[in-house]
Amino acid sequence: MRIVCAMSGGVDSSVAAALLVAAGHEVVGLTMRLYDASGHERQGRGGSCCSPAEIDQARDVCALLGIPHYTVDEQERFTAHVIDDFAREYASGRTPNPCVRCNEHVKFGPLVARARALGAEALATGHYARLEDGALLRAVDAAKDQSYFLFAVPPALLSGVRFPLGTWHKDQVRARARELGLPSADTPDSQELCFVGGREHGEVVEARAAALGLDTGELAPGEVVDAEGRVLGAHAGIHRVTIGQRRGLRVPGTSPRYVLRVLPEQRRVVVGDAASLQTHALVLDDFRRLAPLGERETLRAEVQIRHRGRPTPAQLELAGGRATVRFDEPVQAAAPGQAAVVYAGERVLGGGWIAETSG
Repeated sequence: MRIVCAMSGGVDSSVAAALLVAAGHEVVGLTMRLYDASGHERQGRGGSCCSPAEIDQARDVCALLGIPHYTVDEQERFTAHVIDDFAREYASGRTPNPCVRCNEHVKFGPLVARARALGAEALATGHYARLEDGALLRAVDAAKDQSYFLFAVPPALLSGVRFPLGTWHKDQVRARARELGLPSADTPDSQELCFVGGREHGEVVEARAAALGLDTGELAPGEVVDAEGRVLGAHAGIHRVTIGQRRGLRVPGTSPRYVLRVLPEQRRVVVGDAASLQTHALVLDDFRRLAPLGERETLRAEVQIRHRGRPTPAQLELAGGRATVRFDEPVQAAAPGQAAVVYAGERVLGGGWIAETSG
């Protein structure tokens, strides 16, 4: 069949395309230009999704595989749905998850539409995840599993997607890339947000503040206080901190202090010890269902509150687009704005965004 393969330029999407070619499919490589890297400190680097160097590398991989390659400009959509959401969330004292937003709004919908326009029967990506009988499952390589980032992709889109690497381990992928002589074989994995480009995330927020009409006064320095409200020091802006952060707080004392809460109306950051980071319950907003769950339902499942987090057994109460989560044991550093994804074993049942936490 004809398949469009999303090509970031990294080793994963390169091998995904190679596997499809080897299977006899008619493959078309498609790379998205998502942001303007001209002002970035490390604009030409490889190892960052969709950087200029990686776009060139995707083109080279397609040439080696003997398949056509096209670049599509999605900068406007990416800015609106990912960068601006990132800035607004941090400015409001929340912790965003731009990779989830990118998959939700940019990577899948537009690419599936383009694939169909090109007469393709499917879109393939280099994500480590599996699709079986309409269910989204974890990848075989647990260390590289990316199903957490995919919960917000609508099922109607996932039905037209293929994940060739779902049953592969990363060392196998790199070995295959070397066997094929792919230029991306030893490209390092992305370790930072693509559009941040070596900057601190607070700089990105400040750079977008005027365009978004944000009140820059809300981004001004403020007080760091303890749980009793005693002033311990100052912070450089609520948009520069996140729940669980320890470094850079500059507060007195010999024991480590962590960010417990961010209070945007007061421009205050509350800090405390590690034990105070424990959360026993969450409320999730904008809950998405990837499994046949009722509008109102109580169920047992495991909930994962960050990409590298441990899935924790919990009871969920679903009520339309909201879900209440009560953990069997507390989780650490749950941050409003972050994604919480619900699993039944390897299957993704759904997920939402953390709106409230309680100890």
